[in-house]
Amino acid sequence: MRQRPSLTPIIGALPTTVPFVGPEAQERDRGRPFRARIGANESSFGPSPRVIARMESVARDQWMYCDPDNYELKVAAAAHHGVSIENVVVGEGIDGLLGLVARMYVAPGDAVVTSLGAYPTFNFHIAGVGGRLVTVPYANDKEDLDGLLAAVAREKVPLVYLSNPDNPMGSWWEAPEVIRFIEALPETTMLVLDEAYGELGPASALPPIDVARPNVVRMRTFSKAYGLAGIRCGYAVAEREVIRDFEKIRNHYGVSRMAQIAGLEALADQDYLNSVVARVAAGRRRIAAIAEENGLKPLPSATNFVTIDCGHDGAFALKVMQALLSRDVFIRKPMAPRLDRCIRVSVGLDHELDIFAEELPGALAAARGN
Repeated sequence: MRQRPSLTPIIGALPTTVPFVGPEAQERDRGRPFRARIGANESSFGPSPRVIARMESVARDQWMYCDPDNYELKVAAAAHHGVSIENVVVGEGIDGLLGLVARMYVAPGDAVVTSLGAYPTFNFHIAGVGGRLVTVPYANDKEDLDGLLAAVAREKVPLVYLSNPDNPMGSWWEAPEVIRFIEALPETTMLVLDEAYGELGPASALPPIDVARPNVVRMRTFSKAYGLAGIRCGYAVAEREVIRDFEKIRNHYGVSRMAQIAGLEALADQDYLNSVVARVAAGRRRIAAIAEENGLKPLPSATNFVTIDCGHDGAFALKVMQALLSRDVFIRKPMAPRLDRCIRVSVGLDHELDIFAEELPGALAAARGN
């Protein structure tokens, strides 16, 4: 029998799973495209016309490698947040930055705290470095700040994850509560504060950035409000030494030349961003109205999606989702206990939400066995 090279014990023990099954894979399996792509929390409104024009104008320059320092984008992000360039690191979206954080702070066997049902890609990276996840259930459909603090103290963890606003429930904490959480953390515990949806929620949910504190990393992305999910670009803001530690291990050619240019132009067009934020708010209201018209309960949201309580258990909500998928409407749902009673619908273009409104009654009837 032919032998194989041995994997490391950590990788050899991992399951052959991925955090998400993309809509493209589902379309290949189905043999047809979705009519409404409202499940991945992308921005169907796309990037600003200014970004598109700039990307078109530099397309012929893509024979050149990117700037490995991401210099111009770092300067722009630093100016946007009122910090120094030494407080910013650029990466391949928040997903890429989470992988770096896991490598930086988690040794094999270390406990890491997160919420049960929170962003699964964080869990994926922790498993990849041999960390041990300690999960805290949501409380009233929000991440339980006191529960997270108790787990941090009990387990003496090097790393804790919090998203604000939150995915998959769309809930949020106001800035004073987030500050209270930060101040209650041990100095030796690093907080990853995932603010992927930060531009879309109330400004009152975002604490002032304090780059003097060495145990907080704030993460932002161009994938949501800026409409650039396909380019994979995001950044983190933190204390200078923390950023220097990122620089030790990041993939210096990981963010493409096109992604850097697109991110730079996106930050420069805040008028377009504001227009998208308004359109997202209108889309949330439309989704909420559709849910209520069908006897369902939309949850308050500070994101570009609305999580909808289907009023029964997780098995029923799963049937609703599957029925919508069979009707060519791509959505997703939370899978953790208590949260799994819901489906999650992203804000889409008007015609996509029209399709959702048309197909939801039939999906509910199918789930009920009518």
